[in-house]
Amino acid sequence: MGSAVQSNKTLRIGVDVGGTNTDGVVLDPSCASEPDKGIIAWHKAPTTTNPSLGINDAITTMFKTAGIKPDQVASVTIGTTHFVNAVVERDAARLSKVAVLRLCGPFSKHAPPCVDWPDDMRELILGYYALLKGGLEVDGYLISDIDENEIKEQCAILREKGIKSIVVNGVFSPIDTIERQEERAAAIIRAELPGCDVVCSKEVANLGFLERENAAILNASILAFARKTIRSFQEPIKRLGLDCPVFITQNDGTILSGDMAAKLPIRTFSSGPTNSMRGAAFLVQNELDEAMMVVDIGGTTTDVGLLLANGFPRQQAAYSDLAGVRMNFSCPDVKSIGLGGGSIVRNGETLTVGPDSVGYKITEEALVFGGKTLTATDCTVLADSTVEIGNRELVKGALDGEGIAKFKAVVKHKIEKIIDTMKTSPEDIPVLLVGGGAVIAPNELKGASKVLKPRWSGVANAIGAAIARVSAVVDTVKSTESRSTKQILDEICQDAIERAVANGASRSTVKVVEMDTLPLPYIANKSRFTVRAAGDLDYSRTDFATLHFDETSPEKEVQMDEYEKAAKSIEKKTKPELKEDVDIDNYKPTVKNRVWYVNETDLSWIAIGCYILGTGGGGSPYSSMIRLRQMLRRGDVVRVVNPDDLPDNAAVATGGHAGSPTVGIEKLSGDEMTEAQDELYKVCDEQPTHIISVEIGGGNGLQSMIIGASTNMDLPAVDGDWMGRAYPTKWQTTPVVFNERSPIWSPVAMADGNGNVVIVPKATSDLQVERILRAALSQMGSGVGFADPPVTGLECRRWAVEHTISQSWRIGRAVAKARKSNRVDNVAETILAECGGPEAGKVLWKGKIVGVERTLRMGHIYGECIIEGADVVDDENVAKVQPSSSNDTSKQPQFQGRIKIPFKNENIAAIKISQSTVDGKTIETEEEVLGLVPDLITVIDAQNGEAIGTPEYRYGLLVIVLGITASERWTSERGIEIGGPKAFGMEHLKYKPLGKFVKPTSVIDEFDISEQRTFLQ
Repeated sequence: MGSAVQSNKTLRIGVDVGGTNTDGVVLDPSCASEPDKGIIAWHKAPTTTNPSLGINDAITTMFKTAGIKPDQVASVTIGTTHFVNAVVERDAARLSKVAVLRLCGPFSKHAPPCVDWPDDMRELILGYYALLKGGLEVDGYLISDIDENEIKEQCAILREKGIKSIVVNGVFSPIDTIERQEERAAAIIRAELPGCDVVCSKEVANLGFLERENAAILNASILAFARKTIRSFQEPIKRLGLDCPVFITQNDGTILSGDMAAKLPIRTFSSGPTNSMRGAAFLVQNELDEAMMVVDIGGTTTDVGLLLANGFPRQQAAYSDLAGVRMNFSCPDVKSIGLGGGSIVRNGETLTVGPDSVGYKITEEALVFGGKTLTATDCTVLADSTVEIGNRELVKGALDGEGIAKFKAVVKHKIEKIIDTMKTSPEDIPVLLVGGGAVIAPNELKGASKVLKPRWSGVANAIGAAIARVSAVVDTVKSTESRSTKQILDEICQDAIERAVANGASRSTVKVVEMDTLPLPYIANKSRFTVRAAGDLDYSRTDFATLHFDETSPEKEVQMDEYEKAAKSIEKKTKPELKEDVDIDNYKPTVKNRVWYVNETDLSWIAIGCYILGTGGGGSPYSSMIRLRQMLRRGDVVRVVNPDDLPDNAAVATGGHAGSPTVGIEKLSGDEMTEAQDELYKVCDEQPTHIISVEIGGGNGLQSMIIGASTNMDLPAVDGDWMGRAYPTKWQTTPVVFNERSPIWSPVAMADGNGNVVIVPKATSDLQVERILRAALSQMGSGVGFADPPVTGLECRRWAVEHTISQSWRIGRAVAKARKSNRVDNVAETILAECGGPEAGKVLWKGKIVGVERTLRMGHIYGECIIEGADVVDDENVAKVQPSSSNDTSKQPQFQGRIKIPFKNENIAAIKISQSTVDGKTIETEEEVLGLVPDLITVIDAQNGEAIGTPEYRYGLLVIVLGITASERWTSERGIEIGGPKAFGMEHLKYKPLGKFVKPTSVIDEFDISEQRTFLQ
């Protein structure tokens, strides 16, 4: 493909193989500024069972209509839902068995591969796994080197099992640029098992061990099918005599070469909504050069996404969920509601539109087409005499004037609400309406600066495919010790640009479109950098690989099943759902003779509550919850007792994790916690009788139950902790507040799980213990288990913040109940009711995060989160609520203005602020302190009621800020000095309780069977 020939090739073909239709468009980018946008031809036809035929028909038809010759075409780009559908439909014919080889040393054994998958998916896909030597620490030091002989032994097992798809996943592999452990292991496997597919996890996703592995497993499972599908895409291109590269669109709106898509099909899973958004933006490119909301209305659902000013969709926060599998690869942040042209309209006591739909049967079932079902399209034809769809006569009289007005109001409200949910500030924003169902939407919408329905919007997805760009992402951890953050960022930006050029972008068009810096807590001079660069495809290049498959491939033929739209409306979740449908109102935990026996339902609720009580810190309890759930499923007994029942001479031990949350999501636990306990009791004579968590907030809230489980130390966990929340230091604990003896926290043991142990038999103070352990922590991989010496039962009763496991359980139950009844809109009030009601806490704020800043000082992340007041009530519930009076004041947001939340790992305060401009500079003024430590300031996701940790704060998240009054253990003068504003360098603020502390009700007191029997007697 020489450059002389290439210069005549100016046309781009975009094809979108969708659930109902295959859309095609031929575009001349050089004419994009002209009125017809350079669109030479377009085509829409039903999707065929074999996509090859549909693609062939679309291109052939467009060539004939516009008189296009094959040698004018520079590229063909295809968007598809084929791969994601295979996973969603759990199709065994299209999914291969996968083996997972972890390079992890002694870590992660308590969370085996696919541990958090739905059972049917795990049985379908996971064929074998092994935990092998290997892995890195966060600073690049080896956990251990890989063992070539060990890997060869595993290859022999895989050969015998006949598994040909293999995932290699190494601890901290995304930052492994020197040891290249995954690549070396993959080379050994390929040499031992010729013809197998090996997926290195670092090629699929970034930091987050389980989630990256999950994505790699799904990717490996679909590889054989992906090759077959991409061959079916390429066949018509060859047949039509097109001598040009074939690209596949990926999730972020950029392209993959055919061979790369065959290696990483998972990157295409969410490309549909992205293509639609970028295609819409292209159609209005001369009218808008700002962020815009794209509303894609189909037959069944409306997908809404925010297209940023850089031309790319806003990406989701940390995790996404597909078919019950939690992953962390990049996906556009798209929300869906059940509203489309085929939505069924019911005119009863209140008029409803959707969420059910006649879907692709609209031409048979809608009234305008002679059917018997009243749809949104029928009502639109009734309401607007200019709309020409079907036979208008057939729909006459279906709704009266009042019914039509109600229909228009409901549709308008639903679209306005989903737009408002996705907005990142209260300012109006341009809204683009695209998709076949866009006709049902009004021309004016609240919150929209303008509403545009561009020409050709029906094939916006194919246009998006045709104009897709080339990108590269660099996500890495670097040392800031000898160089400034700016110097490192500049270097990484240049690296991202070079990678984008290597991927096929034209150098003159490549720009950095996204960058982020996150200092790593507890790790000296380390920050995580993420940079994305993108540019236009360089058509002068002649080295684009076209995939050539071995025609004698032994792969079993797979029928190209018909597409489904199931993937379009997958709800994104961040936590696994319970297998059984629990009757929350009538559920009773198992409490016998004053002992609470924790089960899976209890655990799921406790984990939700722990993160909420973490006040933004403590790290996510997710991996600990998975570990404890596995233990329960194996038959472990986990006991919890009331601190009121402790004998005076009980010996109550403390244990848990310390370190960076970033390390916690990548280097999953080994046996460091129990190892630390074992080592401590070699120097500590008194053996423990009970165990208590150091903090209830975050992941440590579950550690007393893990350590105390029957297969570990077999100790009952005490229903309480030493903080009642999460704090950044061990020194900020209630035994130190009481100061009845000092030091309390020595002797102490700390283990890294990889054979290194630190014991401090003696220290001069608890603050000195903290300083010694912090110094050792950074040299031990920034993730350790620790064990503290026992206190007496009498001391525990006096010092502990009581019944905090019970409080977590009640908070988690409130969240679960709100979700189940679709009332997440009042989840904040429900949580507060479980924490003592209005006198004990309050909703401090509701709104959207509009700014986040982070810096690293002394091993802790300090920062500020700015939240702008906004209405966060759930859309579907608003539609059901009937106004009680004609007074419309409820439409005004309750919270107006801005607050800031300063944090040091955990949230410190919630402060109302105002901003003014003086001499061109923005001046911030603090107005009112809404909440302040030691009271709990916690931020929850307004969409699902779950906690949002400080590392997860990001622009645009819809949140609710709760304030919960601190335990009386913290409100003494010394308690406020240790856990109040002064301890966080905010001496100018004075603590004033936001309410009256109400002691949490004990689950054991409420549900104990022995007490009930005594009472009945």
